[in-house]
Order: sequence, then C-alpha cells, then structure tokens
Amino acid sequence: MTELQEKLFSLRDEEYRKFNLKLLPTVEKNSVIGVRMPALRKLAKNFFTPETAALFTENLPHDYHEENLIHAALISGMKNYSDCLDATKKFLPFVDNWAVCDSFNPKIFSRHAKEFEPEIKIFLRAEKPFTVRFGILMLMKFYLDEFFDEKHLQLVADVQAENYYVQTVAAWYFAEVAAKKFDAAIPFLRDKKLSPGVHEKTIQKICESRKFSDDKKNYIKKFKMK
Repeated sequence: MTELQEKLFSLRDEEYRKFNLKLLPTVEKNSVIGVRMPALRKLAKNFFTPETAALFTENLPHDYHEENLIHAALISGMKNYSDCLDATKKFLPFVDNWAVCDSFNPKIFSRHAKEFEPEIKIFLRAEKPFTVRFGILMLMKFYLDEFFDEKHLQLVADVQAENYYVQTVAAWYFAEVAAKKFDAAIPFLRDKKLSPGVHEKTIQKICESRKFSDDKKNYIKKFKMK
C-alpha cells in the first residue's frame, strides 16, 4: 500500500462503509474503504505537498473510492484555470459514481465562466454518464445568476438522458432553474420538451421543494404526463 492508502485504512469506519455501499451501486464494493468526508477533506488539505499532489493527480486510475474523492478535492482547490481544466479533463473519464462527481467543485471555473462555457458543451456530449452529469452540475452551480442564458436549458434538454444519474441531475437542474427563472423553465414542462424520465422527475423535485409556493406547485402538476 501507498502511504496515503495506509492512512485511509487507519481512518476506516466500517459502519459508515456499509452505509456508503448502499448509496453507491455503481462502485466496486472492495474499492470503498469507509472514510468520512471531513477526514478526507483534511487529508486533501494537509497530507500533500504541491509536488506529491501533482504526482497523485497524474497517477490514474486510483484503487479506492476515497482516493477519487481526494483527487476531486485537490482539483477543486486549484487556483490556475488552465491547470484545473487540464486536470479535470484527465480525471472525468475515471469518475464512476455520483458522490465523486457531485463533490467535484472547481470554483476557479466560476471566475472564467465565459471561457469555460464551451468546455461544458463538450462535457454534455460525452459518452461517459458522469462526465455529462458533471457538465450539468457546472451549469447549475455557476450559470444560474450572472451568467444565466436560456440557451443552456436547451443544451440540457438535448442531452440523451437514459442513464438514471444523468436524468436525476437534469431534473435537478430544471427544478433549480424554475426556482430562480420560473418563466424560462415553464415552456420545457408545458410543451413536453424533456424526455419522459426527466420531465416527471423535474415535476417531482419541484413539488418536493420548499422553494415553491403551493400555487406554483399546483400549476406545475398540470403538466404531468398522463
């Protein structure tokens, strides 16, 4: 084992591992050690030197789920846009579950939103479902306020969303758009522009959310597919 792997196993929580396995059906069971996120964030922050972090992020694939979570945290903390984008592109093909994908949050991209937008379009056309999920997450995290563009909704609607984890994040995206830009989201539900799975999940998320009034929820329910 590497020194990092030895450290991870020393932090193992078997009950947490069992709980995690229920949430990660796409992950090989033997690859999950069972380390809680606060400990992983602390390792990502304190375990590496700049040199060892660079070596670690170049050494793909990793053996363990927790190593992927640390990898995502290291990239998320990068301060240079070009370096972060390169590292992201190298890592995304190895992301195989929602937990790693959703923890991956490179804030430097928000400061280069115009420059980063074409990259998102490439992610949305990827064959790997978690690369697509990552692209939609980036639109949701960084493009709902200052950089919002109604064209983004069509980009997500055009995604081939047969995969469950792509469907759920697409529905989450449209529900978040509806919370902030209600009039922009409504035509996609009213005119049935989304795939059936995304359409129904979007309505479900809106109806379960506290961000919407009862009047808006009742209005949205009218667009359920019969």
